Amino acid sequence: MAEIIQRDGTWTFDGESVRITPGRGKGIHPLREGLGERVVPLAALAGISFEPDRKGGRLRLRLRDGACPVLRAAEGRLKDGADPYQLTVEKDRTGVAQYFVDEVRNALLVEQVPTGAVDGFLLPGPAVPVAGGGGDGTASFDGETVRLTWNWKAKEVKTSGGPVSFPVSEVTAVHWVPAIGLENGHLRFVRGGGTAPVPAAEYDPYSLDLWGLSKKEDTAVLVAAAVLVRLPGTAGRTAGPDGALEGVTATAPELAPPAAPAEPAAPAPPTPPAPSAPSGDDHDALLRRLRELGDLHRAGVLTDDEFTAAKQAVLKRL
Repeated sequence: MAEIIQRDGTWTFDGESVRITPGRGKGIHPLREGLGERVVPLAALAGISFEPDRKGGRLRLRLRDGACPVLRAAEGRLKDGADPYQLTVEKDRTGVAQYFVDEVRNALLVEQVPTGAVDGFLLPGPAVPVAGGGGDGTASFDGETVRLTWNWKAKEVKTSGGPVSFPVSEVTAVHWVPAIGLENGHLRFVRGGGTAPVPAAEYDPYSLDLWGLSKKEDTAVLVAAAVLVRLPGTAGRTAGPDGALEGVTATAPELAPPAAPAEPAAPAPPTPPAPSAPSGDDHDALLRRLRELGDLHRAGVLTDDEFTAAKQAVLKRL
């Protein structure tokens, strides 16, 4: 197991998933605090990197496109401090960070996890009830109903009608755009399939107008993500009361078990030996051996225990 503990948070890797626990207190972005702990399965990862700088560096997890509803809702617009899949590393922990990267990369290589996009979410959405926003109001969602409430800064067209509530079954799309520079952002809920012109967010009773005056406004993306996982056609699954998706292992075609070989393999001996290490123990040869072990395991030649033992023997020589 690999673990790195920082003020910014704690990352733990057990060989099957990366557990991300955000830090607490001053300096932790409210979006990360609101999202809470994340458990990222190996199948959802496309890669990992450590980017050193003069103060230490930054760990970054790269998820497969479509695996996380928060990233899908954000569409690449999250700032570094708000991104739950980044960790600020202090200068005296750069060695631990690099070791963490090596452990995850080795596991991705051994398991031969695809790096391409997935057809359905492999992580759950934010737990409900969830609330977020700012600007001219607040959005909340309890798993069934979306509610928008206004503050004194909202336009009269919004405040005159009072809070707005509607079932998630009426939502056909949800869009989150943060404020950038002098341009306001918004959280917009699209209802029905009408083609009428959509008013600006400040006048739309189904939108929050986000001004970017506070980091807390970014928490509106959590509401967007919680709604997104419950929209028809998003992975074809339902979400439980805590926001967890059901049936996550059956979403991406790439993750389906490999087809059985055309001809049955010859019976394996009671204790098949692990393939011998390549001469010279050069790095490339060891990586090829890991891939070969993975092929033998999937073909049924090596049992789970035999595969684990052989894999560990090769990893020790990397």
